[in-house]
Amino acid sequence: MAKSAQASAARAPRVKLAGTILLLIRLENGRQLRGKLHQLSITGGLAHFEQPLDEGILVEIIFHVGDSTVRAKARTLFPMWATQGYLQPFEFDGLAEDSRLQLQADLQKLLAQSAAAAPAQGSTPETFSDSQPAS
Repeated sequence: MAKSAQASAARAPRVKLAGTILLLIRLENGRQLRGKLHQLSITGGLAHFEQPLDEGILVEIIFHVGDSTVRAKARTLFPMWATQGYLQPFEFDGLAEDSRLQLQADLQKLLAQSAAAAPAQGSTPETFSDSQPAS
């Protein structure tokens, strides 16, 4: 089965972060860019930057979520223009198993917190699992 067919068959749940988590991307030439995470899953995410990155470049991504700091290689996907800057999707490229498990646990905690806060706010937690493009 092709990678894209596998990805669409069973997508990882995504947590919508609305830019509350800062991240650093390190390019192969050593240049660093700061951005904000908007969505995150164990397979990748969506970041906001002032300028887009080319599709398909390998970067190192660093951010702190929950109890862990994620430092992993990622591959950029096609950027999308946003009202103030660009939304840059990325997919992890060889995320270590222990890092993946820790990230999964941290994302589950965020989902639980969202679910607990939702009745008080009169809304539902913002997670995506089916109709969103793979990140």
